[in-house]
Amino acid sequence: MIGQIALVMVQAALVLLFSPLIAGFGKTLKARLQTRRGPALLQPYRDLYKLLRKGMVIPETASWIFPATPYVLFAATLLAGLLIPTISAQAPLSWIGGVLAVVYLLALGRFFLALGGLDAGSPFGGLGSSREMTISAIAEPALMLAVFTVALGAGSTNLSTMAQAAVGQSWRFLAPSQMLAFAALFIVLIAETGRIPVDNPATHLELTMTHEAMILEYSGPYLALIEWSAWMKQMILMTLLMNVFFPYGLSAGGSAGAMLFSVILFVAKLAILALAVVLVETLNAKLRLFRVPELLAVAFVLSALALISTFLFGGRG
Repeated sequence: MIGQIALVMVQAALVLLFSPLIAGFGKTLKARLQTRRGPALLQPYRDLYKLLRKGMVIPETASWIFPATPYVLFAATLLAGLLIPTISAQAPLSWIGGVLAVVYLLALGRFFLALGGLDAGSPFGGLGSSREMTISAIAEPALMLAVFTVALGAGSTNLSTMAQAAVGQSWRFLAPSQMLAFAALFIVLIAETGRIPVDNPATHLELTMTHEAMILEYSGPYLALIEWSAWMKQMILMTLLMNVFFPYGLSAGGSAGAMLFSVILFVAKLAILALAVVLVETLNAKLRLFRVPELLAVAFVLSALALISTFLFGGRG
C-alpha cells in the first residue's frame, strides 16, 4: 500500500514538474531550427509563476462554469496522466481503468474547456469551442482505434497490461499494422496538442486560432492552470505514443538502478519525439481550417486499416 502511494506521488510529480520542461524544450528547439533565439528552456516555469501571482478578470456574464473549468481540466488531465505507464510498466492507477478511461478524462477536460469558452459570452470563445469540438470528433476515434490495435495483441485495454505484454514482443513493432497505428497516433498528437499544421498555439489571429480563442477571457491563476493542463496533455499523449509502441526501458521491478535507467530512457524518448514534432511544425505551413478534417480523416483511415490488418493477420501484416 505504501509502495503504491509512493508510485502515485512520484508519477504525479513527474507529470506536473516535467511537462513544462517538455513544452520549453519544444519551443527552444523550434526557435533554433528557425535560426531564432527563442525563449529560454525554463520559460514555461517563469510564465506559471507570473500567472499564479496575477489577479483575475472574470466576465460579468460568466456562470459557475467559467471558474470551475480550470480546476476540472487540471484534475482530469492529471488523473489521465496517472493511468499511463511512464517509467514503470505498472501505471499507478491502472486499476481505475484503461485507455478508454484516459480518452474519457481528456474528453471531459475538453468538454469543460469548450463550455468555458462559450460561457464567457465572447464571440471568439464560441468560435474556438466550435472548432475544438469539430477536431475532437475525428481525432478521438482515430486515437482509440490506434491504441486498440496494440490492445488486441495484449488481450486487454489496460495500459499497464499492454505495456507489460509489449515489452516481451519487440518484434511486433515492425509489423505494418503497428506502423500504421503509430502514424495515425502521431497525427492525433499533432492535432490534440494544437500544433502546426492543425493549429498555431502562438497566434492571436481570430481567423486561425482554436485553443487560444477558448481561453482568451481567462487570466491569472485560471490561465496558469489551463496552460499547465495543456502541457500535461502534450506529455501524456507523447508518453502514450512512446510506451504503447516502443516500451523499451520500462522498469518491471522497483530497484533504484532500474528506475534511474527508465527515467534516462524516458527523457531520451521524449526528446526524440519532441524533435519529430518540431520538424513537422517547421517544415509545414498551417492548413486552412476546412482542410484540417481531411488530415484527421487520414489518421482515422490509417488507424482503421491498422485495426483491420490486426484482425486479418494477427499483427503480422
